[in-house]
Amino acid sequence: MHLGVDTVCPTPQIVSPSSYVTFLVQISGLGAMETNGSVMSLKDEEKTRLSSVSNETSTRYGSIADSLPTDEPSTAEITVLSPRRSYITVAVLCYVNLINYMDRYTIAGVLLSIQKFFDITDSTSGLLQTVFICSFIILAPIFGYLGDRYNRKFIMIGGLSVWVVMTLSSSFVTESYFWLLVLLRALVGTGEASYSTIAPTIIGDLFSGAKRTVMISAFYIFIPVGSGLGYIIGSSVANATGDWRWALRLNPILGSLGLLLLAVLCPNPPRGASDGHGGSTIEHTSYLEDVKYLLKNKSFVWSSLGVTAMAFLTGALAFWTPIFLSRAQVAQGIQPPCNTEPCDTSDSYIFGVVTVVTGILGVSLGSTISRKLRDRVPNADPLICAVGMLSSAPCFFAAIVLASTSIPATYVFIGIGETLLSLNWAVLADILLYVVVPTRRATAEALQIMVCHLLGDAGSPYLLGSISDALRTYQPDSHTWSFRSLEYSFLLCPFVGVLGGLFFLMTALYITKDRKNADHLQSNCFTCMIPSSSCLCVPDRKPFHV
Repeated sequence: MHLGVDTVCPTPQIVSPSSYVTFLVQISGLGAMETNGSVMSLKDEEKTRLSSVSNETSTRYGSIADSLPTDEPSTAEITVLSPRRSYITVAVLCYVNLINYMDRYTIAGVLLSIQKFFDITDSTSGLLQTVFICSFIILAPIFGYLGDRYNRKFIMIGGLSVWVVMTLSSSFVTESYFWLLVLLRALVGTGEASYSTIAPTIIGDLFSGAKRTVMISAFYIFIPVGSGLGYIIGSSVANATGDWRWALRLNPILGSLGLLLLAVLCPNPPRGASDGHGGSTIEHTSYLEDVKYLLKNKSFVWSSLGVTAMAFLTGALAFWTPIFLSRAQVAQGIQPPCNTEPCDTSDSYIFGVVTVVTGILGVSLGSTISRKLRDRVPNADPLICAVGMLSSAPCFFAAIVLASTSIPATYVFIGIGETLLSLNWAVLADILLYVVVPTRRATAEALQIMVCHLLGDAGSPYLLGSISDALRTYQPDSHTWSFRSLEYSFLLCPFVGVLGGLFFLMTALYITKDRKNADHLQSNCFTCMIPSSSCLCVPDRKPFHV
């Protein structure tokens, strides 16, 4: 067969005669792969044949490595995961993702009671979400670096253990120690930083193609579902017990179960396994080199800016909408103001139900449209995200304006806007997985998380609260003006949504090229137009015949 030059080789490696003989044997007898969409792995005997190649050759930055990092199990030690085991793993990851987002928005579901309990303003209330996201930002790059190099299962278990302890501890804070609640909420970000950074990369290594899209959709559908359940359960538990702190105690119990399932049922698949390399992918490089690679990836950069705008929008709406709707009803005279806790949390409950329903509908619709259009329209995914963002902006604007006159109409437009926004969740994750090579995916997830939260939902709850407090000083004793001040601060969100849509349109211009580059880098090595685990680089870099 003829092996042609199609990529630019780094400095060639001199191949010994014994390695060349091994190469001939290798390319004529590659181990069988599973082709049903779950993890593919080389047979043990193939690893024996490959070992002499990897022992006598060394790879350079940007090359395809025949040997795994020392912290990874060798191919001979890797057991091929059955489809059933892969599906069970996704189910466990989805459950933990559900609990994570339930906990994140339980605070928002009982925020009225927390404000009364600690006697705090809107801007101070926003700090509870801001410090949580800030710790998330600081820790995500660290976990991303570790996730690309060490055992991902153990990293997630460690982070989630801290999350369970900190969440439970925050429920025992007394009214004189609000600063302690803020500190504990910051530490809760440890668990989410470890999990949110790593879990999608495990799914990406378990499945490929259309099945990966479906599994990623299943994982990300629990973001809106978990968020909605956070409002619902927080509101329900607080009303049933008469104490908002009990709402924070349920999640650690459920999280402990998730921790156990993760330890028992979740594997650590070889990186890049689903891409057909059986764990042999691009050699691990320095963190600085990984960052440089990602910054040159235009699809990654523009989509990360789009995710940032989306995070700003969803973070502000998720945190403040229940209070906004409550104040709207007070301004209309529908319900009395809350003077003592427990406050009426019915708006949190209704908003939670709307979030769950629209989240399931939006994520399912977005992934379905993506699967149907992807083969015909190469840049369909970022276009779906752009349409979702640009279409949701006028819906949210209408909801904000109508809140002073019609609460039902407000809920209708919130529902439509959330459905359109939810089109993006699974699609965004899939974009990152196919424009970034496997050994840099955790780093890419971490950087995207850091940027989108730093410039997005880390500041948006606090920013809107600060604007509301500043406007409220003009008529501090007026319930109507209390509503209006928050309404005016909310008007910033639709404009950010439009900006996010434009970022996704820019992504659409580059995604086809960047996806081909990532596929090409995974599938080819040096001068060899064959899978990376079978590559050798010859001294003269010329095509050769076998």
